[in-house]
Amino acid sequence: MPAIITTDLRLNEPRYASLPNIMKAKKKPLTKITPEELGVDITPRIETLKVEEPAKREGGRKVESVDELLDKLKNEAKVL
Repeated sequence: MPAIITTDLRLNEPRYASLPNIMKAKKKPLTKITPEELGVDITPRIETLKVEEPAKREGGRKVESVDELLDKLKNEAKVL
């Protein structure tokens, strides 16, 4: 299907409210609506069983050479 798409130079620029519109908005009454009036259930559905801190990290180690680093990564950390 053929389509025509047009864009404007001000596509990504936000539109700011003018002062008269801000003053009009201040005069409008705010109505408070409770969730019960809207028929929405707001009871929590998630139960927190336990909260604990993560384990403390061990200090780092310095190695003297690349070979020693590779050996430690293969044998101790078992990442390679």
